[in-house]
Amino acid sequence: MIIIFVIGLIVGYLIHLFLEIAIIAAIILFIVAYFGFWGLSLSELKNYATQYGSIVYQYGALIIGILPLSIGFIIGVIIGFVFA
Repeated sequence: MIIIFVIGLIVGYLIHLFLEIAIIAAIILFIVAYFGFWGLSLSELKNYATQYGSIVYQYGALIIGILPLSIGFIIGVIIGFVFA
């Protein structure tokens, strides 16, 4: 039980860290697109989603399938995310 809780703490911390990085990357991408250094169009985004969407879904399902889904893990993820 304690090992699953510790794994949950680590995963919660990593989710928090990756979310911070994703927010910073989105802000930088918005600034670069605003000043015209990189074009952002809906057709490009649709092409990216069509090309890479299934791969992201497969790896996401694989990661969710590996992780234990007990109450200790879920509590560990919540605590690790909040206190990171």
